[in-house]
Formats: sequence, C-alpha cells, structure tokens
Amino acid sequence: MKALWQKLWLLFAVIWIVVAALQTFSILAFSEEAEKAWRPVLAGIAVPVITYLFAWLWFRPRRSPPPPIPK
Repeated sequence: MKALWQKLWLLFAVIWIVVAALQTFSILAFSEEAEKAWRPVLAGIAVPVITYLFAWLWFRPRRSPPPPIPK
C-alpha cells in the first residue's frame, strides 16, 4: 500500500506536468521564439523529481532501536 505522501506527490506531479505542457504548447503556438519552450519542459520534469526525492528523504523509514533483551 502506498503512503499518503506518495499519493499526494502523484497528484501534484500530474497537475504540474499538465500545466507545464500547456505552457510549452502555448509558447510554441503563439511565440516567435521557440527556444523559450525548453524552460517549462525542464521544469515540468525536474520539479516533480526533486519533490519526490525530498519527500522520500523526509519520510524514509527510520531505523528503530532493537527491542530490549528479556531477563
């Protein structure tokens, strides 16, 4: 079962990629300078990856101390 942060990250990533794609297509459709479209493409890929890595580091399983030895 996926953790809550993974489900929320997936939702965030999908929304982020859709918005970046819309920005890219609008730049390509209405702008004379097509090279400006690379910025939202790179941000559309990099931001979800960086966010996932940060969340994974934040919520990674901590190593718990060993249980006490019974006497």
